[in-house]
Amino acid sequence: MPAVLRPRALRSGDLVVVTALSGQLEPGEEPLLARGVAILERMGFRVRVSPLVDPARPRWWAAGTPAEQAAELNALLRDPEVRAVVAHTGGQATIGYLDLIDLDAIRADPKPIIGYSDISLLHMALHAQTGLVGFHADIATHGFGSDWYTLVDEARRSELVDLYTRVLTRAEAPGALPANGPWETWRPGRAQGRLFGGLLNRLVLLQATPFAPPAELFDGAVLFWEELQRPVSRIWNDLHTLRLSGVLDRIAGMVVGIPTEVTPHDGGGRHVDLRDVVLDVLGQRDIPVLAQVDFGHTSPNLPLPIGVRADVDADGRTLTLLEPAVARGRAPWSDPGGPDPVTRPRASCCVRG
Repeated sequence: MPAVLRPRALRSGDLVVVTALSGQLEPGEEPLLARGVAILERMGFRVRVSPLVDPARPRWWAAGTPAEQAAELNALLRDPEVRAVVAHTGGQATIGYLDLIDLDAIRADPKPIIGYSDISLLHMALHAQTGLVGFHADIATHGFGSDWYTLVDEARRSELVDLYTRVLTRAEAPGALPANGPWETWRPGRAQGRLFGGLLNRLVLLQATPFAPPAELFDGAVLFWEELQRPVSRIWNDLHTLRLSGVLDRIAGMVVGIPTEVTPHDGGGRHVDLRDVVLDVLGQRDIPVLAQVDFGHTSPNLPLPIGVRADVDADGRTLTLLEPAVARGRAPWSDPGGPDPVTRPRASCCVRG
């Protein structure tokens, strides 16, 4: 199993590219994309939008063929000026090009890859193959560009922008993640371990491929997951898949995100919801479960860096990042005598196209 590979810390003014790692830009989503770019600029980064992010060039349910999407991602991974890659949306296409990704480019110059939903498949596969810390975090269009980032109160928006900036630019433990609403204790207890997870059905899908995480990766891990548009009976099946594969016997804790359009089961005179399903599959395992945490298909997402050690306190209803998500170091093109990532002056320029 590869060692944890932290991306290099970003600096204010670094180039971040928004690209189509899965689905295409739908007609009418251009304003969402522009708002998402503005939030990334507010973090102090230059932003370029990839040519694949174009509603005029879809391919079925994707932004291109698997070869085209892999070529775009590989070009960004190999370009020393590009310091981070942000998915503009999720979708259904990432599985098609996992075997075409240049893993050596990741090992040579690790960069933050940011997104959730289908992008979590990419995070989990690349972490299993290279140890790369991937960022289960907001996407550009329906994340940073959502109405939430426009309509929510300025104090909370500033809190999240500051959190994302610290996580991406500072080689220090971010500490406790700020809750927006009340989190829930589904099973009491406290545990520490490395974060691993994403969209539950994508984790189960990954198990059937050569990119499945090795069993040892789950030893003492904090498994986080979320789900959308599924009945609880399907989630029950997916969790049992993880049980049968030994995952639930290895993890130290579980964090459940905010479900979206997850339908309970009503039959036989009993109402069964997501909490019932989770506790039923876990059985007597002594695993703390913290739920309704701020991530999933409901913006905003707290950034959850895969591979970073975290403390989950289900009793105190807190989730704390105990290690930095990024590492100190210069990008290959940087001036070795340049300023520190934290002290470099902020830049507000934006490069598109």
